[in-house]
Amino acid sequence: MDTTASDFLGYEARALSRRLAQVQPFALTEVMVPAASIPRRAHWMIERHMDAGRRELHLRIRSYLGWLASTQGRFATATEGQRRFVQLRIRFNRVLTQFDLFADALSQRSERENGVWLAGLDAIAADALALPRFFDSPPVLCYLDRGAGAAIRRARTRLPGGGSNPVAIIRVPRERMVGNGIASSLVHEVGHQAAALLGLVPSLRLAIRQRREQTAGLSGLAWHCFERWISEIVADFWSVARVGVVSTLGLFGVVSLPSAFVFRIQLDEPHPFPWIRVLLSCAIGRALYPDPQWDRLAALWQGFYPITALDGDRRALLRTLEANLPDFVDLLLNHRPPSLAQASLAEVMDIHRRRPQRLRTEYLGWRGAPGAIYRLPPTIALAAIGQLRADGAITAERESQTVARLLTHWALRGALQLPQQPRRLGPSTRPRNLQPAAT
Repeated sequence: MDTTASDFLGYEARALSRRLAQVQPFALTEVMVPAASIPRRAHWMIERHMDAGRRELHLRIRSYLGWLASTQGRFATATEGQRRFVQLRIRFNRVLTQFDLFADALSQRSERENGVWLAGLDAIAADALALPRFFDSPPVLCYLDRGAGAAIRRARTRLPGGGSNPVAIIRVPRERMVGNGIASSLVHEVGHQAAALLGLVPSLRLAIRQRREQTAGLSGLAWHCFERWISEIVADFWSVARVGVVSTLGLFGVVSLPSAFVFRIQLDEPHPFPWIRVLLSCAIGRALYPDPQWDRLAALWQGFYPITALDGDRRALLRTLEANLPDFVDLLLNHRPPSLAQASLAEVMDIHRRRPQRLRTEYLGWRGAPGAIYRLPPTIALAAIGQLRADGAITAERESQTVARLLTHWALRGALQLPQQPRRLGPSTRPRNLQPAAT
């Protein structure tokens, strides 16, 4: 290789090394109050992952510079030298992409209020994911972004540029912060992580396929749809099972769209179209937590979006899908995958504490002891608040204020390792006695 090309490429490689050295550990660059900080285990796992990437790239750069100075490098063509450098730079950019991915989840922790609330969302996600008898939960981090829907980058999946993601990262829509649908969106994404850890989607697809092969006509098409949609249905199941009716109420907000989108039937789409998705959520809730509220919600949704104006073929498919919901939900709740040691999905979800009447009883306890809500696990507290909303016993303003205070408390408890019962917290973090909304 001629001297000019070698000098140029050597300079560029050393410049990469210098820029890589400026990528500091997050512990040295992120500024946040202690209550907004991420769990220590998550911080350690991210730093270890990024440090391994930086070390590997430093070694690659030194190896490249050594090759340039070697006999082989001196006699190589400029084309070969450039090819090797381009591969090195691609790897460098991938390391930066991973850095930015984690930075998105950490930089907002310095925002006033939002940072602390995000730590509270981490606590909700951890509680929603926990199934200690069957898997070791990875850490979950939340961050805010634009858009109407949440999303997850699951732990233990491949990152851009290679390597396994050490933590789950959930993107939460800003418009839901802090709103009445935050639990619905968040726990739905947690459900995707849980389904992957338990291998639920492949085992359920097999069970649904076997059922579909025994069914003909439009009912067979309905079961084909359930098979196609199962990854999203499982996530919705996890959400309803963990936070009850607030999951369905939150789904109303997410998929309340113009009718053309609500009835847009695309059989190759992994998401159920909105009209049937809400009815699926109601059917799951009705099976898990029997109560007249599910029929009321289903009727409300069908009143918002009547099918009378649709053509005959679509009306027939929608009625067939609706008619097959009870059998499908029965299969879903009683599915016994190997990962659950032959227990059913319904049996492992601790549904007894989330039954509507139990949650209504919890509310009566709060009226005499306002601090009692802080003693509840996050998902049960949110399920109880959602039940108040479904019953018309709490205003939107009071719901938002209460959820904000709970998020702050859960963040503080995680940072300071507070006991379940808060002690001498400031007035902004104390619950107020929840009174029924004026009628």
